[in-house]
Amino acid sequence: MKATSDQNLIYDLRQLIDAIDRRVPHLEREGEHEIALDAKALKRSAEKRIAELEPAAAVAARMTGADQT
Repeated sequence: MKATSDQNLIYDLRQLIDAIDRRVPHLEREGEHEIALDAKALKRSAEKRIAELEPAAAVAARMTGADQT
């Protein structure tokens, strides 16, 4: 169960990163610079969390046999 929840979280974090990458900042708009900075920080946090979760998810999957084909 833990492997599945970690894999779901990794998937969701990757979706978040993809959405951030697709967003085009409109720096002429008020507050947009701060939004862009926040998005950059959020992306870094998501990438860091993925890096923490991936090894654990892989180990859990092997232990449960989830990655067997």
